[in-house]
Amino acid sequence: MGNSLLSILYLYMFLFQRQLKKPIDAIFMHLTVVNILNLTFTMLPDIIACFGIQRFLNDVGCKAVMYFLRVTRGLSICTTSLLSAFQAITISSSHAQWVWLKSKSSVWIFPSFLFFWVINMVIYVPVITAMKAKSNFTLVGPGMSNAYCETRRIEDNRSWYFISILLVRDLVFVILRITTSLHMVTLLYRHHKTARHLHSPRLASQPAPENKATHTILLLVSCFVFFYCSNNISTFYSFYTAVKIPKMDHSKNAGRPVAKQYPANEEQDVASVKG
Repeated sequence: MGNSLLSILYLYMFLFQRQLKKPIDAIFMHLTVVNILNLTFTMLPDIIACFGIQRFLNDVGCKAVMYFLRVTRGLSICTTSLLSAFQAITISSSHAQWVWLKSKSSVWIFPSFLFFWVINMVIYVPVITAMKAKSNFTLVGPGMSNAYCETRRIEDNRSWYFISILLVRDLVFVILRITTSLHMVTLLYRHHKTARHLHSPRLASQPAPENKATHTILLLVSCFVFFYCSNNISTFYSFYTAVKIPKMDHSKNAGRPVAKQYPANEEQDVASVKG
């Protein structure tokens, strides 16, 4: 809901309040749209499964949903890092190199979006070939599985090669996010030291705006790193766990009679009794 509200506000600004539009608004709008798409592709299979609908996605549907789920996750990380870098450049000093970056930063926004889309769509091409509709058998070994989809049998060397590429991509942008955030904190600290003697005694007892901004930046980057690490740990665990636990099996079996399973050596005795 929050991402949807922000998208509507930025869309309204782009259409009807062009005089208020800033270059950074394009990054915010792209980030909110990507987050909405990621949440939709993540939650859609499990929500549909909660209603007991079977065979909702075929092979093509599984390939499309899982592919765009991973692409939008990568786009979210890349766009968040771009937003942090743009903010760091904006508040940087007026030295010659920073002036050159400031003049070019707004021009690089849309080419950066195109680069992010291309690189993430290329990286996740193996997801298209790996995904298929869920079969009646339990997936054993490395792979992904949800209510309707699962991966085909994946060799360990191929999975590690793919994961290595993802880790390199993520580390580059996560390090960029951390570095730009620390750069902004350093700039705010220097500004606070320079402007401290300019404040009146009445304002000296109040929290400085630089301190508030510093706390906000550190809180945001800490949350970003925490949730990124938590997501990766849960993803790796579900990918490499020996036997996958089927999700929403209770909803699939709702309203259907459950057939009792007998051991193989008792089948004939049970049949004779029923006869």
